[in-house]
Amino acid sequence: MSDTLAGVAVVGSANLDLVVEVSRPPLVGETLLGRAGGRFSGGKGLNQAVASARSGAPTRFCGVVGTDEAGDVLQQTLADAGVEAAVRRSAAAPTGAAHVLAFDDGDNSIIVAAGANAELDADDAVAGVAGAAVVLAQLEVPVESVAAALRAGRAEGALTILNAAPAHDATIELLGDVDVLVVNETECAELGGIERLHAAGAQTVVLTQGAGGVTLHRAGDDPLHVDAFRIDPVDTTGAGDAFCGALAAALAQGAVIEAALIRACAAGAVVAQHRGATTAALSPASIAALLGSR
Repeated sequence: MSDTLAGVAVVGSANLDLVVEVSRPPLVGETLLGRAGGRFSGGKGLNQAVASARSGAPTRFCGVVGTDEAGDVLQQTLADAGVEAAVRRSAAAPTGAAHVLAFDDGDNSIIVAAGANAELDADDAVAGVAGAAVVLAQLEVPVESVAAALRAGRAEGALTILNAAPAHDATIELLGDVDVLVVNETECAELGGIERLHAAGAQTVVLTQGAGGVTLHRAGDDPLHVDAFRIDPVDTTGAGDAFCGALAAALAQGAVIEAALIRACAAGAVVAQHRGATTAALSPASIAALLGSR
């Protein structure tokens, strides 16, 4: 992938997720009994890289993990999904961790400890995106490194996608190097809304709305809405990440954005029907089956 412009390079976070199933969030000072939901590979960056690869695109992941057992687990997850791993192992910090509260209705709340993700530097990021057709990044790693990845990708002629999650004030400063901005409704509001994002340079904004589908906002054009697939969700933890990864994969494979959004919605729906953000149930075949059901 580093020799020609092909495939997707994802720069971002990698965490080990510990899931606890509960009926509701605990109150302050309350100990709430839950059910062990399992231990899963996660982190927005890793989730999106796995989704891109499982959607059929050659994919590289650039990130930093610790020298601990959790780092071994994450590297194995990448290998199992067919992701080329440009992963640095840090002896100074533990692998990132996320504690996920999974509620009965399929929603979730997440607390993340960055750990080694905070050590991802600009040199890592620039090396990680070399040769990619599409560069995809999020904001769970240092903003300076995200900026370097986007600049390097743009300089090499790649299409750049920023999933501005979690919302960060620096997003506005990054937009000059972003071709497609992906935000959910909360992140969009925190960043000032669609019009502000357009005014700041975001020509193409994809607004994800959970069960409400997605809306494509292009400067100067009418919004285009894509309905979500009707499913019974099991775990929505990685659905948004699957959407982003599959969107990047479809665009790298030459799809126009309207078609890419439909495929991305299908990928998110497949993942939401399974426990864990990196489920092996996601594949070109499962995406095609869901597309055929509409």
